[in-house]
Amino acid sequence: MSGRTLSNGRYELDRFPLARGGMGEVWLGRDTKLDREIAVKFIRFPDGNRDDEYIRRFVRESRITARLEHPGVPAVYDVGVDTDGRPFLVMQRVHGISISDLVAEHGPLPIGWAAAIAAQVCAVLAAAHRASLVHRDLKPSNLMLEPDGRVKVLDFGLAVAPTLADFSKITHTGQPLGTPAYMAPEQVEANLSSPATDLYALGCTLHEMLSGEHLFTGSTSYSVMSKQVKEQPRALCTLRPEVPPALERLVLDLLEKKPQARPVGAEVVYDRLLPFTTGLGPLPGALGSPSAASPVRMYARVLGRVFAESAGSAPPAAVTAPSDPVPPSAAPAQPGRLKRGDLARARSEAHELVRQSRYSQAAEVLAEVAGPAGRTFGATHPDVVSLRFELANVLFEGGDYHRAAPAYHDLAADLANDATQLDLSLRCRLQEATCHALTGRTPQALRQLHDLLDDQRRAYGNDDDRTLELRRQIGLLQLGAGQRQAAERTLSALLTDLRRLRPAGDPSASEIADLLDTLRRSR
Repeated sequence: MSGRTLSNGRYELDRFPLARGGMGEVWLGRDTKLDREIAVKFIRFPDGNRDDEYIRRFVRESRITARLEHPGVPAVYDVGVDTDGRPFLVMQRVHGISISDLVAEHGPLPIGWAAAIAAQVCAVLAAAHRASLVHRDLKPSNLMLEPDGRVKVLDFGLAVAPTLADFSKITHTGQPLGTPAYMAPEQVEANLSSPATDLYALGCTLHEMLSGEHLFTGSTSYSVMSKQVKEQPRALCTLRPEVPPALERLVLDLLEKKPQARPVGAEVVYDRLLPFTTGLGPLPGALGSPSAASPVRMYARVLGRVFAESAGSAPPAAVTAPSDPVPPSAAPAQPGRLKRGDLARARSEAHELVRQSRYSQAAEVLAEVAGPAGRTFGATHPDVVSLRFELANVLFEGGDYHRAAPAYHDLAADLANDATQLDLSLRCRLQEATCHALTGRTPQALRQLHDLLDDQRRAYGNDDDRTLELRRQIGLLQLGAGQRQAAERTLSALLTDLRRLRPAGDPSASEIADLLDTLRRSR
């Protein structure tokens, strides 16, 4: 019997929620229009009160997440806001058992199954990270093993990216932004997430599947987070001697405290896991009968043979960052036919699409005219510059950081010698570095930000708000990269200047002070 409904009765929900947690509630139900099972997740506001900006961010991230198409990720069907003002996400319903329940029932999993589950997760993470998506809350309860052996990764993008203001709330309320048992040190200390953050959480999860217990435990969330930052994991060989040394080495590599010391990508971890995915016997209560026909396995068996012979004869390719897709503007143009009115119409159409959070379409509209406009009017014509900057911003807001970075870089390079465009050139350089930070290229991002800081000091002075904000970002990024001493020096000097320049009780200074206090207590 159904309970309440959503979206004018389209979605009928069960009478009681399936689960409740810190981020919200999950309900099972049915889409009456398409007559299919669904799962609906309601997101809880951080302070319990409606927050329109939070809703906007949630809708934006939901649409970005919906672009991730992979058999290991539940499909996103819809997003909306209920009559009480709470945002919700409608998703494909997944049948199976969570890995947390599986470990609770079976204890340590067979080595082959632990590796097979982790390898499937790596396949999902590889696709997500190529799309500039970071999970941020990977853990056994977010992994579902279906009866046919597939693993589904749940809750991609449902935790809206936190800000420094959110971090200051942790120090006062003790409410972590994530799950302490699986949080990487950079999440604990700076609320920064990157692909390497997901790999750390995978290391915690793999350690738990092999040992049957949490990596770190404590009486409070704070004590667990502190151990994530400061303590080394207990050796698996002391908990389970039969774990192969190479597999234990992989777990330790995933659990490195500094992000840059972890494996360079999910693809590398996948390759290191594959040799251990053997002996996949039955898991009572979790898997269907091996004799039952499985269309999914039939499909995968054939797919596994595609390129198998050529791949077997060639040396493995080095893992590199995904190449930036060629935008539509790279197509041959028809010079002389583009008018300035075409640029205005493209921007107007893109503005409307952005208002609806349709970032991919907005980027296509702008990219279609950006290249021809540059060739017709010149790359630094004011109208063309505005269009190119808007395109880069739309790519950034849509989460397409791999394409946004070169868009910002090229624009900054074209404006570098134009003193009248200094502000815009510096903003583009900041945004490019931010793209690299968000895609895990932290060393490159820090080099660019330090160079940018020198130029901003010359242009604006050390006490300008823009320079102060850049110093804050550098300090946070240093912290997220595990450079604690450098981060404390950066943030301490910044706090001194903020207290000199701002009135007593300034929130920016208070947030930095809270962060530094937390770092010193943990040390």
